Amino acid sequence: MTVVNPFDQAYHALCEEILELGQTREDRTQTGTISKFGHQLRFDLNKGFPLLTTKKVSFKLIATELIWFIRGDTNLRYLLQYNNNIWNEWAFEKYVQSKDYTGPDMTNFGHRTLKDPEFNALYQEEMSKFKQNILNDDAFMTKHGNLGNVYGKQWRDWVGPDGKHYDQLANLIEEIKNNPHSRRHIVSAWNPAEIETMALPPCHTLFQFYVQDNKLSCQLYQRSADIFLGVPFNIASYSLLTHLIAKECGLEVGEFIHTFGDAHIYSNHVDAVQTQLSRTSFAPPTLKINSDKSIFDLEYEDLEIVDYQSHPMIKAPIAV
Repeated sequence: MTVVNPFDQAYHALCEEILELGQTREDRTQTGTISKFGHQLRFDLNKGFPLLTTKKVSFKLIATELIWFIRGDTNLRYLLQYNNNIWNEWAFEKYVQSKDYTGPDMTNFGHRTLKDPEFNALYQEEMSKFKQNILNDDAFMTKHGNLGNVYGKQWRDWVGPDGKHYDQLANLIEEIKNNPHSRRHIVSAWNPAEIETMALPPCHTLFQFYVQDNKLSCQLYQRSADIFLGVPFNIASYSLLTHLIAKECGLEVGEFIHTFGDAHIYSNHVDAVQTQLSRTSFAPPTLKINSDKSIFDLEYEDLEIVDYQSHPMIKAPIAV
């Protein structure tokens, strides 16, 4: 394979290693995976923005989700206003299990939609109704659009054992500005006391920043990594976060370092991965931040990806 892009090259090498050396494992979703425990990728953010090019990856979905996290939001409405559907299934699952849902049986909808076209049509109809209710009905949105104490809540409103509330992200930025060489520039999304209150326990659990030579680097620890669907988003999301915090703190960008726990390819994603691995890459795009707003006030419209050329998107089912 001819690769001109170091970001695609690193990602492809991880995919190939999992397919070649990974272990077959059962998983929570009952889909089955090929898994490797422990891996690390490094991305030099001065060489471009790591939005993969061997399949199209939506920067809009990545950026709007990150802004949602940064704002401390945990409700679907903001995402749906940007037609961002990546969190829908988890909220929908809770809704169809509630007493308020009176439609057709949606038990195990993640698997049934793949095997039963008639059921899939029913599911799409119910999901469409659900989304419209989130967007247009405030009471419904409040009750059924919330995903619990997921990432944004932990980043911006961590509740400690003393009952005090901590804005981890704002505190982190102040510490980077005032004490750049500290080894405590850490934000954790893994709050053991609140795991049961989350629609999905955090997969990307903890990140740490490091300042050297006026450059800001970020390392993410990800306990569980869906290599085909999730990881391309995670790479771009935390690279974007590094750019935004660097700008907020008057720094340049350094590296994004991605450290994995359980790095897995779902059994029903193998063909899609093989398709992606057969493709050559394009030169990486660049990121432009077209605003001097605070990170806490940025809008998606303030961000721009320049010169992004990619192969077509490759669809694969999400495991819920």
